Parts: sequence; C-alpha cells; structure tokens
Amino acid sequence: MHSELKTNRLSNEKSPYLKQHQHNPVDWFPWGEEAFSKAKAENKPVFLSVGYSTCHWCHVMEHESFSDPEVAKLMNEVFVSIKVDREERPDVDHIYMTVCQIMTGSGGWPLTVLMTPEGKPFFAGTYFPKESRPNRPGIKDVITRTSDVWEKFRNDLTEQADEITTQLNSVNYKAGEVTVSPNVFKKGFYELASGFDELNGGFGNRPKFPIPHNFMFLLRHGKRSNSPESIDMVARTLQSMRRGGIWDHVGKGFHRYSTDSEWLVPHFEKMLYDEALLSIAYTETYQITGDEIFKQTSEEILEYVMRDLGSPEGAFHSAEDADSEGVEGKFYLWDIKEIRSLLIGDVEFFCEVFNVKERGNYIDEVTGAMTGKNILHQTKSVTQIADKYGISTEQTNERIEKLLTKLFENRNNRIRPHLDYKILTDWNGLMLAALSKAASAFDDIKYAEAASKTIDFIKTNMLQDDFTLLHRYTDGSAGITGMIDDYAYTLLGLLEFYEYSGENQYLELAEKICDRFIELFGDEDGGFYFTSKNAEKLISRKKEIYDGATPSGNSVMLDVLLRLYSYTYNSKYYDAADKSVKAFATAINNVPSAYTYLLCALDRYFNGSVDLVILSGNDGVPANKLVNDIRRKYNPNLNIKLIRNDDDLNNFPEHIREMKSINGDVTAYICSGFKCGEPVAGIENISKVLLEQYGIEVYEEGWKIL
Repeated sequence: MHSELKTNRLSNEKSPYLKQHQHNPVDWFPWGEEAFSKAKAENKPVFLSVGYSTCHWCHVMEHESFSDPEVAKLMNEVFVSIKVDREERPDVDHIYMTVCQIMTGSGGWPLTVLMTPEGKPFFAGTYFPKESRPNRPGIKDVITRTSDVWEKFRNDLTEQADEITTQLNSVNYKAGEVTVSPNVFKKGFYELASGFDELNGGFGNRPKFPIPHNFMFLLRHGKRSNSPESIDMVARTLQSMRRGGIWDHVGKGFHRYSTDSEWLVPHFEKMLYDEALLSIAYTETYQITGDEIFKQTSEEILEYVMRDLGSPEGAFHSAEDADSEGVEGKFYLWDIKEIRSLLIGDVEFFCEVFNVKERGNYIDEVTGAMTGKNILHQTKSVTQIADKYGISTEQTNERIEKLLTKLFENRNNRIRPHLDYKILTDWNGLMLAALSKAASAFDDIKYAEAASKTIDFIKTNMLQDDFTLLHRYTDGSAGITGMIDDYAYTLLGLLEFYEYSGENQYLELAEKICDRFIELFGDEDGGFYFTSKNAEKLISRKKEIYDGATPSGNSVMLDVLLRLYSYTYNSKYYDAADKSVKAFATAINNVPSAYTYLLCALDRYFNGSVDLVILSGNDGVPANKLVNDIRRKYNPNLNIKLIRNDDDLNNFPEHIREMKSINGDVTAYICSGFKCGEPVAGIENISKVLLEQYGIEVYEEGWKIL
C-alpha cells in the first residue's frame, strides 16, 4: 500500500503495466528521448526494466525493490530508470531479450538491462531480489557495483556495450544459393519426437509450455506422411493438458504454462494469444480425429475469451493476472471446507473426480510447503469414474458440469485477478483467426459474428487511411506504430474469415494491407523486418523467425503470402514468399523444430494449395452440406469457395465469375498445381474425385489414435 500515493511520470501512460508502477519512489521514465537525453546530460547509465501487467515475478520485484525507498534512492542516484511494457513495445523487448540471452544463455520477465546513455547494453538479467542470495545477486549489490564500475571503468563498459551491439546486429538473413531441404519436415518431426514425454504428453521436462504451433505442424506432418505417431503425440498432449491444472476446469481457458512435467501446477496468468492459438490447435485436432472432447475444449476456450476478455468495443483485452489480493492463484484454488459447504451430498464424488485432498494438493512453488489448497485436476477418465459409481458416461459428465457450475457461481463472488485491459492488434488478429476457424469447422454463426465485430474494431480503430496498422488501443485511443506481428496476425485472421465467408471485401482488404506491409517491412535480401521503416530507430533492426510462445511474424507472413497467391494468382506474393524461404533456408535446415509454424507454411510452399469452387446449382441444400462436411474434416491447404447463386459470383475474383453449374446440379471446379480439372457434377462424384485425386476427405470417421 502506498501511504502518500505520490505519482511519477508513469501516471501519464496508457499501459496498465506502467500504471502499476506510477506510485513507486523510483524516478521512472517511459521509453523515449527524454530519458536518454537526461542520461547523456548527466552522464549516467540507464536501468531498463521490462515486464507486463500479469507477470507474477514482475509483481514480486516491484513489491520487494521498486516500492522500497532504500532501493529507489540508490536507483535514482546511479541511473536514469526506464520502465517498458513488453506487450506495448515488443520491438524494444525483442532486442534486449536477445541481449539477455546472448549474455546469460536464458531470458524471461522481469527483464533487467543496464545500458549506456546511447541504449547500448553492458549487463542483463531477469529477476533480482532486494538482497543477495546464494547464486543470485541482489538488486542493491548490482546497483552499487555498477556505480563503482561506471565511475572507474567507463571506457571498458562502453567498449563491451559496443561489442554486444555489434554481435546483436551480426545475424543477417539473406537469400542466396542455399535452399530449404524437403527433409526438414521429417527432421522437425524427429527433433520434437525425441523430446516427447510419453507419460504426460508435451515436450521436455519442466517447466512445460503449450506451444500450439508445434501441434499444428505435427498434425500437418501426420496427414501428409500418413503418420499416426505424429497425430498421436498431439492428441495425447491436448488430452493431458485438458485434464491437468493448467486448464481452468471451473471457468475454462488455459493458464500460461505448467511449472511441473504433469500439467498440474501452472503459473496462473491467462493470455489472449495462448487462448487463440490453443483454440486453433484443439479445433484442428477435432477435425482430424473426430473426437468431441477437442471440439468441446476449443468451444470452452472461446466461451471464456468472449465472456471474460471481450471488450465493449467488439475486440478482446490482453490478459488476466496470475495474482489476486497479492497471492498467486488465489482466485483458482479451493480448500476442502469450501467444497463441503457448496457440494453437499456430492463431496466424495467431486473429490474423486478432481483429486481434492483433505490437506490440499497445491504446494507453494517458493517454499515447497503444502498450502491446504487444492488445484482441480483429473487423473481418471470419465469412463473410470462412471464405472466406479455405476452410472453412464453421459450421467457422469452431466453431474460433473452441474457441480462445476455451482463452483463457478460461487467463485464469481471472489475478487478477480487484475485484467490487462489494453487491446493489441496482433493478439486480436490471432483471436480473429481462431474464431473464423471455429465458425467454419463447427458451422456456428456465433463465432462468425464475434469475428466480424473484431474486424470492424480493427478497421475503425487500428487501421489508418494509408492501410498502415497501429499496435495498441486503450482508454478510447489507439497508438504505437504497428510491427510485423500486427500485420501478419491480422492478415491471417482476415484470410481465415474470407475463407469462411467467401466475401471478396475481406480479400481486397487483406491485399491492400499486405501491399503496404511489403513496402514498409520488406528487405531486398528477403524476409521482413520486425519494425516498419517509418518506426523509431533502435540500436538494431532485426528479422525474427524463431517460433516461440507465438509464431514469428515472418513465419505467419510466409503462410499469408502463399495463401494470397493461391487466391489471386498475383505473382508478387509468391515472389516475396520465395525470397523469404531462401533468406531463412540455412537456419531452417539446421534446426527445423525451432520454426514449426514456418514448417506449416513450407508445407504449402512445397505442396501447393487446392482451390475448390462449389456452385450450388438449383438446390443449395446439398452444396451447403457438402461444404460443411468438408470443413469439419482436416484439409489444411484447401481453399473452399461456395457460390450460392449467380449474383454471388460478383463477390469473387474475375476468373471465378466464368464458372457455371452443370445442368443445375451441384458442381465443383478443382484447381491445383497451376492446372484445373474438368468441372465435376453431383455430390457423390465430387466426393470421389476429391478423395482419389487430391486426398481431400469429406467428413466420415476421424483418425484412429494409437
């Protein structure tokens, strides 16, 4: 609690994260020329702190150090201090996180970087406690040591900062003679498979991050290579995640990541980008397996997002905090007394289903002590529970949902975690893609309506007259020059919605935004920079291709460019895609599993798309059913366009307007590999040709999981 409630410069900022620090005694500056000019004038080093509003350890460092008068006094004497919201300024975060990884071999938030007044780094780390601990220096010692070294060895620090900056700029992706090997798909699969956890699902040991584009790649590889092992890894992992504590069984949605190998104990923050990407992964897994649990999970993710992250303007807020009332996970945990008071007559059943223990099952991550609280998770299947209680699986599911509803209604009386209310263009683009894919795969208009509202929001608030995008919207105003992810994710969402709706206005809008993007971000050597040529000049202008927590903008743009080419036959999109592939070829060949979304795009690059135009003829019902059945099935590189009547043709590109139905029957035109087959009439004939000639399945049974 801040007794005097004095404010610093951050009180004037839009970012919820920066406002969390507005009462700190630290003399914070937002990122900008004012801070660097002061550092130069006073010949002081710069203390850069980067975090985000729902970051647990950012809260810890703020409480321990930045709110402490003693630490603040030291910082104000030695440094000019800058606070950055990594979600608001990913360009700044990307640069200095790379520095941290270069210098320490790892990274994370809070990110702490010490720099010269020119912004060149000479020291980096993540969380520092107030006082030094074994193997971890305290922030007070870091400050006093820096003051001493800056005073005595400033030239050495400056030389070190120059060397690090040179190293930062040494990576130069450039199109050359090297090409991507078609073996990258098999190599990427084996790299992932070597780290697969056979017992719990997922990759590696602990902590475990759900990386949805890994799943997307494995599904494509499994379909393309007829590999049940590849699909099985995805299905088993998604099933384990759904049963674990990383899934919010009461309110739905996924937490950020699991601190253990069993998906049991998460860090409890919920991020919009995780929900969007995981919704896509669960939707695609439903399409390929036909297992309703994957459809249900995707729908429940979207239910959570629309209910708890939806904004009145029609877009979506960024995240919910891990903490409430200053305690991580408090909103999500239960003790046995609460369960007994709420679920009279059903306590034993509920505790059996969700592993609720008398003394709790939740262990404090820091102290290792039992807390008396329970995190709900399932280790038994519904079938096992049903057998134990002598009821059907349907009755078991109904009983579970009834009890969870009681807990949900009770939990709504608790103090909710902090909502990061800013709206980000890139993350909303991912949500647009997830909603559009769900609308298509599940044939559900509510998702299409939500997607349409998101598009309207972006067009009204984030898209400027020259088709450039802004990055952040808060308190009724938009700002910050858009970066590669803003364009790439928005374009992906627009193309997914165009694929669903068939309305040409969305394709035309995507073309205009993409053309502007190429102009502002393109490089003659291939690929695209993270920032626009009109953006603020930082110490490095980088090209990113690593697919980390979210896919890189370059990976998504490759997919977008290839899809635009398949929709429009405009060679400029293919040429830009081809040059990107050649620019990044060496990196992809070396470690393909680091670029799994890019591998998804490369599948389209090597194997092309299939364009399917279906004309309803005189009776639209069979055509609608055919399209819905195809969309329910997993056919990732298929572009479907449904023409319901002759007037509908005016909404499509010119080459489609010449197509006619045969004798008023449902008729399909199928194009692939720069050639089109003869039109095919009749549902049975179309289904047969699609399967035998193009490997496109009309919905029947799903993939048989091992």
